[in-house]
Amino acid sequence: MSRIGKKPISVPAGVEVKCEDNFVTVKGAKGTLTRQFSKELGIEIADGVVTVTRPSDDKEHRSLHGLTRTLIENMVEGVTNGYSKTLIIEGVGYRAAKKGKDVVMNLGYSHQVIVSENDDIKLDVPQPNTIVVSGIDKQKVGQFAAEVREKRPPEPYKGKGIHYVDERIIRKEGKAGKGKK
Repeated sequence: MSRIGKKPISVPAGVEVKCEDNFVTVKGAKGTLTRQFSKELGIEIADGVVTVTRPSDDKEHRSLHGLTRTLIENMVEGVTNGYSKTLIIEGVGYRAAKKGKDVVMNLGYSHQVIVSENDDIKLDVPQPNTIVVSGIDKQKVGQFAAEVREKRPPEPYKGKGIHYVDERIIRKEGKAGKGKK
């Protein structure tokens, strides 16, 4: 039995979870999320607790069991608290500024890089070298943060570029023969 899949998901107060034909809708203070899950798995909602069951111990059912439970838990967490990723910009002259719904970044290119927020994603620039990507859908927040990081990934020699706040950049040493004759 899956250790993750068999855990029940407690639904906090103010969050409403509905399931019709494995089409789960989670509504909370921050918004609404919907997702279609495999029809083979059973999703029951009773007394503020969501449980996911599987029909057999087939490999496919085992893998879907834990995944489905985690995705539903992430939906509940998203409409309750939301998700955010913090990106750090490092480099001389590298900076970001918020203009309306756009974030304008100077990343050492001949042009400015502009990223716009959408309905699902909100962008914030608390400092010129920090960008906060936030939203209620964990997958969309992570994907958008990865796309922003992709504009100038950190390079291994000086560490210049955009990286996550908790990311460890593997550094390389410069040329070994420098200064020797």
